[in-house]
Amino acid sequence: MRYIITHIGTIIETYNGSLPLAHFLKNYFKQHPILGSRDRRVLSEMSYCWYRSVKGIKDQSLSMEAKLAACLKICGSEIKFPFSTENSLPQLPENQSFDTAALFPYDLPLSDGITKIDWLQSMLVQPCLFIRIRKDKGKVISLLNAAQIPFTFVSDNCLSLPNGAKIDTILPLDCYVVQDASSQQTGDFFKPRKNELWYDCCSGAGGKSLLLKDIEAGVRLTVTDRRESIIYNLQQRFRQYRYEPPVSHITDVSNPELLTKSLGTKKFDAIICDAPCSGSGTWSRTPEQLYFFKPESIPDFPALQHKIAVNVARHLKPGGRLFYITCSVFRTENEDIVTKIIADTGLQPVQSKLINGISNHADSMFIAELISSE
Repeated sequence: MRYIITHIGTIIETYNGSLPLAHFLKNYFKQHPILGSRDRRVLSEMSYCWYRSVKGIKDQSLSMEAKLAACLKICGSEIKFPFSTENSLPQLPENQSFDTAALFPYDLPLSDGITKIDWLQSMLVQPCLFIRIRKDKGKVISLLNAAQIPFTFVSDNCLSLPNGAKIDTILPLDCYVVQDASSQQTGDFFKPRKNELWYDCCSGAGGKSLLLKDIEAGVRLTVTDRRESIIYNLQQRFRQYRYEPPVSHITDVSNPELLTKSLGTKKFDAIICDAPCSGSGTWSRTPEQLYFFKPESIPDFPALQHKIAVNVARHLKPGGRLFYITCSVFRTENEDIVTKIIADTGLQPVQSKLINGISNHADSMFIAELISSE
């Protein structure tokens, strides 16, 4: 196992957080083709366990091997190695050798509906894989059972599966969408009606847009994103699910002039504003973001979120609804921004909620529904 320890040491020494850890590891494995599939799996799990938990180990003077062994135990990994430093391993968290608060030693208030200790403890566990069944539920269930892939129902059409389950070779692609359970729950707020004009202003690859269309195929949809490749991917996904691609614009919605150039005077019945954010509600999937977090980066997000929401709110019809969404648990990106949006647009609050996904081993998200005056 010594060569595995050598590789994980190199990964820890060279990775700086500038790339997502998954991308870094993919590139690393390409550069070291001698590593087999089992080696890659082991190194990936070691890496994720390290960034999940190493900052919580109280005795930081321990060797890298001792800390790594502790991280694997703390995160409940099944990987067991006969480390030469076995006798010097720190005690497990219940014996007070692990400080959960040290994972995030910053005083940033969280939204109502989630506690800091629960949020941090969730960082030690890999979230599940979730799918939203679009059609042929019986067929999907039969195929999963035949492949002996375990699953549980989170809701009528939301399934939780083991992370990494190879469903793409088993299930028909148009029968399901991979989408986090909490993200799926945002659709409960939409309540679209046929022929309404909807606008997804920060569409990304179209997860919320596809959710909307599956709820009510008759909505007329416009989407924007500033990345041409992302809009292309969205259009391809719509075709895959047999929908006509929506009206699409490549633009920066934080710039009011560019937004007006794209939309003109068009007004919408509803706008989905899934705003750029810290992503703190998803850090259990990407623990490197927790590890490399810099508190000075936080003010940038609320400023951008406020600017985007105020700009797109001008394109609401009287009585139109704005859905402000983040995948953050920080109050400064959630309730505080909603208060500022209301103050600067005259929109009125309807409802808001922190969708706490911890009990489902899912992400956590915030959503607020605001309505324009008649």
